[in-house]
Amino acid sequence: MTRATAASVLVAAALVAGGCRQDMHDQAKYTTYVPSAFFANGSSARQLVANVVPRGTTHDDVLLYTGQENGAMATQFPFPVTAAVISRGQSRFNAFCSPCHDRTGSGNGMIVQRGYKHPTSFHDPRLRNSTPGYFFQAMSNGFGVMPSYASQIPDVKDRWAIIAYIRALQLSQNATLADVPAADREQLQREAKP
Repeated sequence: MTRATAASVLVAAALVAGGCRQDMHDQAKYTTYVPSAFFANGSSARQLVANVVPRGTTHDDVLLYTGQENGAMATQFPFPVTAAVISRGQSRFNAFCSPCHDRTGSGNGMIVQRGYKHPTSFHDPRLRNSTPGYFFQAMSNGFGVMPSYASQIPDVKDRWAIIAYIRALQLSQNATLADVPAADREQLQREAKP
C-alpha cells in the first residue's frame, strides 16, 4: 500500500468516525417543570390553551370509563348485560384472566401453579359481594400483586363484559335450587333423579 493510499484511508476513516458520533445526550432539551429562559414567563413549556381537551380523553360516560357513580364504586353495569356480552366476556376472560384465575375463577390458573401468588377465588364471599365497580377498578388500576390490565384490555366495554362473565361464574358455582325459575325447577328435579 502506498503512502498516499494509506493517508487517504486514514482521512476517510477519520471522517466516517467523526460523522457517526451522535451526542444526543448533549442536545439542548428542557425537562418538565424546570425553569427556562426560553419563554418570557420563565417556564420550559406553555400551558394548554383554555378548554383544550387532550386527545382520547373525551370520556363523557363516567360510569363506563371509571367504574364509579357519584364518586363511589359502581353497583350497576353501564349497559345491559346480554348473552352476547357474557359470551364476549368469557372469551376475554379465558384469554386474559384464566392464566391466574383459571377458567372457573377459583384462582388456581397455570401461572399460579408455576409459583405466582394465589389470587383470591371469585367465589369467596368478599368478592361475591363486591360491586362491579370494584372489579373494574382492579382490572383498570391493578390491586395487590395483580397489575393493571388497562393496556392489555384497552376497550373498557371488554372489561365490563369480563365482569359480567365473572358474575355468571359466581352464580354458576353458588346457585341453589331456589335460584332456578319455578317453571324449570320441576324438569331439573326430574332429570336429577336416577
